[in-house]
Amino acid sequence: MLDLYNMAGHLIRRLNQISTSVFADRMKAEGLDLTPVQFGALAALKTHPDVDQATLAGMIAHDRVTMGAVLDRLQNKGLVQRQISPHDRRARVIRLTDAGHAALSRADPIVWALQTDILAGLTPEERTTFLHLLQKATEAGNDLSRAPLHPAADA
Repeated sequence: MLDLYNMAGHLIRRLNQISTSVFADRMKAEGLDLTPVQFGALAALKTHPDVDQATLAGMIAHDRVTMGAVLDRLQNKGLVQRQISPHDRRARVIRLTDAGHAALSRADPIVWALQTDILAGLTPEERTTFLHLLQKATEAGNDLSRAPLHPAADA
C-alpha cells in the first residue's frame, strides 16, 4: 500500500470527492441544479439576509472571487437578488428570492439525508466522534486557510 493512502490530506481529498459526488447525484435525482457551494450560500443567506459578498464568503469559508461567480450563477437562476446597501452605496447586499427560499426548502432535507451516505461504513457513534474531531481539526487550522471561516456573530 502506498503511504499516500494513510495521509490526512489524501483521505480528506477523497472524502471531499465522495461528498461532492453524492451531493451532485442527489440534487440531479431531485431535479435541483445546485452545487455544494451554492447550497451553502443559500443556507447562509436564509439565516443572514442582506449581507455583502465578502461577509457571505467568510461565513461559508470561500474566497471572494469564487463567491462572486457563485452569486452570479444564483442570480441568473433567480435564487438571489443583489441590492445597493443602505449603509454603503458602493456595496451590494444579497438576499434570497422567493424562488431561492423554495429551492432551499427542497434541498435542505435532501442534504441532511445524504450526510449519512457521505460517512457510509461508520456507526452513528463513530460519525459523531469523527465529526467532532473533524470540527476540532478544522477550527485549529482555520487561520492556515486561504479562505478562513468567519462565522456570523450569532451563528
